[in-house]
Amino acid sequence: MAGICTYGGYVPRYRLNRKLIYQAMGWMNPANIANAKGEKAVANFDEDSITMAVAAGLDSLNGMDRNKLGGVYFASTSMPYKERLNAGIVSAALGLGDQIRAADFSGGLKAGTSALLSALEAVGSKGVSNLMVTAADCRLGQPASPQELIFGDAAAALVVGDENVIAEFKGSFSVTCDFGDHYRGANAKFDRQWEDRWIRDVGFDRIVPEAVNGLLAKYSLKIDDFSKVVYDCQYAAARKKLNKVLGIAPEADQSNLQQEVGHCGAAHSLVMLVAALEAAKPGDQILVVSFGSGCDALWFEVTENISHANGAKGVSGALASRADLDNYTKYLVWRDILPGDTGLRAEEDLWTRWSALWRNRKTVLGLWGGKCRKCGTVQLPPQKMCVNPECGAVDQMDDYLFSDKIGHIASFTGDMLAASLNPPAVYGQVVFEGGGKMLFDFTDCDMKEVKTGMAVTMSFRRKYYDAGRDITGYFWKAVPVKEVE
Repeated sequence: MAGICTYGGYVPRYRLNRKLIYQAMGWMNPANIANAKGEKAVANFDEDSITMAVAAGLDSLNGMDRNKLGGVYFASTSMPYKERLNAGIVSAALGLGDQIRAADFSGGLKAGTSALLSALEAVGSKGVSNLMVTAADCRLGQPASPQELIFGDAAAALVVGDENVIAEFKGSFSVTCDFGDHYRGANAKFDRQWEDRWIRDVGFDRIVPEAVNGLLAKYSLKIDDFSKVVYDCQYAAARKKLNKVLGIAPEADQSNLQQEVGHCGAAHSLVMLVAALEAAKPGDQILVVSFGSGCDALWFEVTENISHANGAKGVSGALASRADLDNYTKYLVWRDILPGDTGLRAEEDLWTRWSALWRNRKTVLGLWGGKCRKCGTVQLPPQKMCVNPECGAVDQMDDYLFSDKIGHIASFTGDMLAASLNPPAVYGQVVFEGGGKMLFDFTDCDMKEVKTGMAVTMSFRRKYYDAGRDITGYFWKAVPVKEVE
């Protein structure tokens, strides 16, 4: 039986109070006061949909052998590359081998469930044993627009397989139509949408019930059969109306996380699903509905294996790990909406040498080092000759993964002269448990909190952005973590 085996979630550390946005831009659109409640999750300056997808994917691998994965499906409407396989970058960062399947799903907000359906069908047909579906979005709303307040950044990941599933896939029903509620052209920076009333009255009031009722009729079900109903409508009044029309009980209505995260695009329904699985019990029936250019409705039944689910941090854990972003203009600079001068050092031409990246791709994207077969010395970056002076063996290295290892800060500094969108730039030497030492940038931290000996985990991040060639370069950074000291 095909179904969900493990899950993972990711919400960026920083949260921006929507009142700060309204205080800055409310003069231009006073009606936005209706959307100025709660906070939105904001990706750091070195994060995007790929890095968030990797974070969620790593969370879903907790306790699972990554060598068992047969592929990665990545869903997003804000992928950094139009012509370079984004899922290929994700799979490399996850430390997977080359002999896997990978695909990008985009073009609509139900891309996340489309990817999930494709994975479930591939596993069900025995074409592949395990597939990871990861979804992330980092959409932009123009300043003073409702979208700026409504949108948030987040990611989810689900490993689909046919053994030890925690939620068995029972069936689906889909509706596809060119409903232009939200749209963004090939060269547009900001999301645009048509009139709210039309989206509510035609989109949510007609398309969502068509998909839900279609699934109920197809499998002779009643809405009361479901313990949780997951659907991503951010309009409070429309949601209340839909619950009444469809007969969704208050206890079955899964929170859409609008007040804590915001609408996270193609990832939203999967983020909600992960949150539902975190609290699910054996026998629970879960209905997952995604909306955007139509509607997908998926039916899952939670199995006894849910009690043995992996120790993922999940959505709830990511929500608990937060910090206030108390400066709205910092958000604007991070998203390249407001230009900021980062000094002369930012004018360095950081063009990508693709052949060099290819030769070093395992280290750059996957953070693989080496381990000497002769003496067991671990080293990063990998070397042809063992660095142990008492060994010196040549060509005796096995691959050794560092991305999942805990490190400790050996030394650090805060540099106000380095080009950074979040000065001071903090970097230093990290010594890994088990061996290996290397210089890394630090991220998601306050300079005042960093100290020598502090434990760090590794996080896949944007290393640089070449605006002239529209190329994003990635590498790993160290995140100080107090909980694992």
